[in-house]
Amino acid sequence: MIGKDDPVNVLGGALQMCSQDPVTGFFRDGHCNTCSEDQGSHTVCALMTAEFLAYSKYVGNDLSTPRPEFGFAGLAPGDQWCLCAARFLQAHDEGCAPRVRLEATHERALDIVPLQVLREHADHA
Repeated sequence: MIGKDDPVNVLGGALQMCSQDPVTGFFRDGHCNTCSEDQGSHTVCALMTAEFLAYSKYVGNDLSTPRPEFGFAGLAPGDQWCLCAARFLQAHDEGCAPRVRLEATHERALDIVPLQVLREHADHA
């Protein structure tokens, strides 16, 4: 059994659920939990947009095409998903980062993405 890092969000509170539909996370538990085996740091809970999905596909990570062989239905605008922190930062630098849910974004994202950058994209819905 892989040991998860403590479920703490970037604000210092308990890590909240990101999404159960579609089910997300490195552990596919709906949370952006992480561990040392999570090389991509799937820690940023993001709200998918058509712009971000097109960007991600363009840079080589197609999140919108269904991959039934992996049990993946493909993402659509409006879905929430645990993104790799470096991909989020790359999208931020390119001006197409999606909104994020700070309460559902794991504190380990801060190893890669400054808190101020996450706050700039915070979803206040």
